[in-house]
Amino acid sequence: MLTLAVDGLIASGVVDHIVIMAPAELIGEAQCLLSDRAGLACPPSPVPVSVVAGGDERTDSVRAGIAAAPQASHFLVHDAARALTPPSMIARVVAELRAGHRAVVPGLAVTDTIKSVDAQGDVTGTPDRAGLRAIQTPQGFQARLLREAYAAGMRATDDAGLVEMFGARVRVIPGDPLAFKITTPLDLRLACALLADRDVLSTEAAR
Repeated sequence: MLTLAVDGLIASGVVDHIVIMAPAELIGEAQCLLSDRAGLACPPSPVPVSVVAGGDERTDSVRAGIAAAPQASHFLVHDAARALTPPSMIARVVAELRAGHRAVVPGLAVTDTIKSVDAQGDVTGTPDRAGLRAIQTPQGFQARLLREAYAAGMRATDDAGLVEMFGARVRVIPGDPLAFKITTPLDLRLACALLADRDVLSTEAAR
């Protein structure tokens, strides 16, 4: 998943530097995975890739990544678990940033009915799903905005939520079903099936 996510970022053609935030005890393993890309028939990376120690919480890890790229003008915060994210979607996020938006996230329309519930499990409301989006990554930000939001010491479940708390407007662009998060055994089976289909198509195209 890590190497697939890195390959997608590189293939987008819009990323200048990749910083991987890994648990301190797994830094060596992450570095080995990256160095073994050649063994997986991957060309040498045209983009510098570095690995730094993350933290206990997501915000701690992203803060470490920000510190590792002090010259960046923009940041993309991406989940390796969204390993099949299309490079074209990554490029669209960056295009919106270059167009002047300070915060950009991809999102999909919600197709299920959503209920809010209380601590006892009783329904307290049914929001209109027409105005809801399931947010994906990478989430893109003007570097100064994200640095200032993190310097304020706030915490949120995602970085868009953090800059929202900081008062910034966040633009949502159409996401992609392939950018789903691989978190359950069913997700993993789906990802493997999609990769197998992709490999078959690539083999047939090469003939």
